[in-house]
Amino acid sequence: MQSLIDHARTFHQRLSGDRGRAAVPEEGVAPQAMFITCSDAQVIPSLITGARPGELVELRTAGNVIPPYRIGRLTAEAATIEYAVNILGVEDLIVCGHTHCGAVEGRVRSWTLRSAPTTRWWLLQTHRWRETPGTGGEDPARAHLVAQLDKLRRYPRLARRLASGRLRLHGWFYEVDTGVVSNYRPDTRAFTPL
Repeated sequence: MQSLIDHARTFHQRLSGDRGRAAVPEEGVAPQAMFITCSDAQVIPSLITGARPGELVELRTAGNVIPPYRIGRLTAEAATIEYAVNILGVEDLIVCGHTHCGAVEGRVRSWTLRSAPTTRWWLLQTHRWRETPGTGGEDPARAHLVAQLDKLRRYPRLARRLASGRLRLHGWFYEVDTGVVSNYRPDTRAFTPL
């Protein structure tokens, strides 16, 4: 913990260099994209994308889970997505899954989450992603990612923006061991390197 404290203590000195105030325009934040990913510490959106401060809205959840849209059901995830798209004007939504995802493994082997009942419930109530076709069935993490994309398409305001071309949805898959990032192509139902 001490190294984290020391880094935070001197962060302002590093920020005043080339990543300083120039990174955020005077008129306010205008992010290029929203990056929805797992809360796993191995996945670092700004390292993967090279984003500078103000360029990326991040949403991190256990297993990059998107809750299903339900009228009257408030979730922090839905509110964050709505704010990024409707208020900040984000035109690209990236959902990024990854290899060695503990949440997906926990979903596959629900017994591993007995000591984390809230996490287990969160993962079990989200989607029957094992039934998602076209993901090569042998990789539950990729099938899980496709299921999250499917849920986003069911959010009414996102669906309208997707249909009108004012919003683009991307499914990325990050291989922790190699650093390779692949993109899901719905037309071929395959993942291809970016």
